[in-house]
Order: sequence, then structure tokens, then C-alpha cells
Amino acid sequence: MTDNILWVERYRPQTVESCILPEYLKKPFQSYVDNKNIPNLLLSGGPGMGKTTIARAMCKEIGLDYLMINGSQDTGIDLLRNKLDNYCSSVSLLGGRKVVIIDEGDYLNPTSTQPAMRGFIERFADNCSFIITCNYLNRIIEPIHSRCSVVEFKITKKQQPKIASILLKRVLSILDENQVQYEEKIIAEVILKYFPDFRRILNELQRYSQHGIIDSGIFQQFTDTNFRNLVRALKDKKFSEIRKWVIDNSDNDPKLIYRKLYDNLSEYLEPQSIPAAILLLADYQHKSAFVADQEINLTACLIELMVDCTWR
Repeated sequence: MTDNILWVERYRPQTVESCILPEYLKKPFQSYVDNKNIPNLLLSGGPGMGKTTIARAMCKEIGLDYLMINGSQDTGIDLLRNKLDNYCSSVSLLGGRKVVIIDEGDYLNPTSTQPAMRGFIERFADNCSFIITCNYLNRIIEPIHSRCSVVEFKITKKQQPKIASILLKRVLSILDENQVQYEEKIIAEVILKYFPDFRRILNELQRYSQHGIIDSGIFQQFTDTNFRNLVRALKDKKFSEIRKWVIDNSDNDPKLIYRKLYDNLSEYLEPQSIPAAILLLADYQHKSAFVADQEINLTACLIELMVDCTWR
């Protein structure tokens, strides 16, 4: 049984303890809750690791008012100033300090909006705490760093199996609650594929659950025929078909696609194009370890191959 409510919201942890993170990461946040005092925080780490979730959980546990601002949407200085002036200058209805959570703060302009944000932190220091989340710490200006306690969300290799196991148990309970049939081995494969992006894992499983069962059939088979369809689209320079192919094959590991292209360059490319193609594939495969959106990265790679190479 499924519904239209996003599982990432429906099952979002409401306490620090229930967040799926290593104890060494949860410990400082639990101490803020125990002391009922949240300092200015700058939380950095990859997407879907629970930065925003733990910020909201702290506020709820302590019983503090909080304002959510999306840094990728509310980017204008005037809009930000109006929101903060209205919120921060008033007294909390719940008593105590107020909290401003700025999600994706690294999207804020570093030459205009971020310096203004520094001013807001100083101006409202007596009434509000600020929690800023970001994917890239180096995109936040130093004056904000110096006014916040910085916490980097990193899961060590030693901790990864334990966290993945906890996540598997949590996910299986969600699937059971929603009466979704599944093969546990396949669920584990999905977790390993997207780990540690917990949000992506839950979103993908909810998408797969629409069929009522999650088994090996969810993975698109990367057959020779399927690959030849891609090569034909590259040769004919049909961008729309390439784009559709990427979407249809989004369940495949991009590294497998890069390798398949590399292994077949001599068959499908003119000899003079092969060196440039190898450099392109090496560059985009390297980028795939860091980018937030694999679909965009793979599409960009294929477009360059389409434009720069001569196909047989």
C-alpha cells in the first residue's frame, strides 16, 4: 500500500537519537538538546545525509520556534532581509531563543547575500541562533565560518557497514508498514548503490514500490542491444534520444556505462577520435565520484562524445 506522501517527510526522524548517524556525529547535537542551547552551526556534507533533519530534530526536542529558508530558492537579499526582520525581531511564542535554519547555504551569493547573512547573525545574536547547511564547505565565506561551530558530516569506512545495517533495518520496517513485497538482497543493493545519500535511497525505494514489489526486475538490464541504441543516437547526433536513454538507464551504475564505452571505442569510433574519447571518459568518471547529480554528469559526457568524436 502506497500513498502520495513522500516517505522522506513521513518518516523523517523527530529526535537526535533516531537520526541514522554515527554516535560521534550525534554526540554534540545531543548535548545541545540536553543543555537546551543551540549555538550558531555550520553543517557540511553530502546531500541526503541528515543535516537538515538533525537541525529540525533539535528544535523540536527542545521546543524552539524555527524558520526554514531554502538557500537555493530564497536567494535575493531583499527577500531574505524581509523574512529575517519579521521573524527574528519578534518574541518567540514558545519562549526562549528562536532558530533560523538556512538549507543549502552554499547556494547563497558569496559576494552579496552571504556577507549580508553574516550581518544578520551578528544583529540578531541576542534572540536567534543560525544553523546553515551546505554540501560544499569551501563555498561558504570565512566570516560565516568564524561565527559558527563547524560540523562535517562524514562517515568513516569503519562505520559505514554499521550505519548501512541500521539503515537497512529502518527501510525494511517502512516497506513492511506500507505492505510492499521485496527481496532483501535487492534492498541492500539499492542502499549500497546510493549510500550515504539516505534521502535518495528512500526516494528511489518509494518510486520502486509503486509496482507493489521490489525485486531484481527494478534494474534495467544493460544489454548489447541497449548499448547499440546509445551508440546509434550518438552517431546520428540525436540529443533527445540520448537524453531519454540516460533517463531509462538511470538505475545502472554510471561507472559501468563509462567502462562499456571505453571497451568498445575501437569498434564504434574512427581511430583519430579515440584518444580524445579516452580523456573525456576518464575526466567524467573521475567527476562521478563527487557530483551531486549523476544523470547530469553522464548526459554532459555523452554530449561531448557526440559533438567531439567521429562515429562509424
